[in-house]
Amino acid sequence: MLDPSVFLLMGVNILMGWSFYVILMSGQFSFGNAGFMALGAYTAGVATVKLGLPLAVGLLIAVVVGAAIGWLVGLPALRIRGVYLALATIAFAFLVENLFINLDYTGAQVGFYGMSGTTLPLVYALVVALGLLLLRLQHSRLARSLQAVRENEVVASTLGLNTTYLKLLSFSTGAAFASLAGALYAHYIYFISPELFGFFQSIWPAFYVAIGGPETVIGPILGAAVVTLLPEYFQPLKEWRLLVFGLTVMALIAVRPQGLYTRRMQERLVQGVLALVGRARRRTPETLVSPKVAEPPFHN
Repeated sequence: MLDPSVFLLMGVNILMGWSFYVILMSGQFSFGNAGFMALGAYTAGVATVKLGLPLAVGLLIAVVVGAAIGWLVGLPALRIRGVYLALATIAFAFLVENLFINLDYTGAQVGFYGMSGTTLPLVYALVVALGLLLLRLQHSRLARSLQAVRENEVVASTLGLNTTYLKLLSFSTGAAFASLAGALYAHYIYFISPELFGFFQSIWPAFYVAIGGPETVIGPILGAAVVTLLPEYFQPLKEWRLLVFGLTVMALIAVRPQGLYTRRMQERLVQGVLALVGRARRRTPETLVSPKVAEPPFHN
């Protein structure tokens, strides 16, 4: 039986996976989402611990701050792409980590403590709400515009799309997701320090998307579940568990390079559901009623 805390952390990881996925929708790569996660964690922590605000307000402030900083970071990122954009976002993550290492107001290297309030229902209420929002976005005109920017930015601009706005919106939204994840994480573990938001925390979201699949909203959920839950099931292996986990992840990527859940699988699932609904609607009320059995004639 897994501890409930594992599922809570899985919910946080799903949000981090979506933070990478949303940015990827416009063809951008961000390996600095740990920086936004740290911003969300410390911002919400200051709001609730030092200012005495409710957790809901702290979460909202963290999301707004993350989105605003994401927009500002995205402005210079518009001039670069590919591996250079990835390096720039990594530099941002290191910058944020060093900022909090030297910021006495939030405890510097000693760390910041006193946050509480994150619960399993709260995390998954937010995951479900944001997941439904992303599912709706996936089939919207905005998603098609982002896809056009990802496929060919020049062609998208000639079609009248504001590629600058779309890329900034994508980057800012991904930063907001990461900030929310950081705020929830901080208010669960009670104590945070800058080292918790190091380089590897930025790499994990890319793993969630790569393993689960980068084409759908469901992909990062599956990837986060695999990366979060598998090490727990490998606990009996003790010192060998990380090795076995690494080999398992490599095997998954080798067997399913497109991810565990693809757009084609989603389309088939939707078609199957629509077919079932269509068959149910075609059934007339008469077919749902048992036919009358003829009664034998009455004889005197």
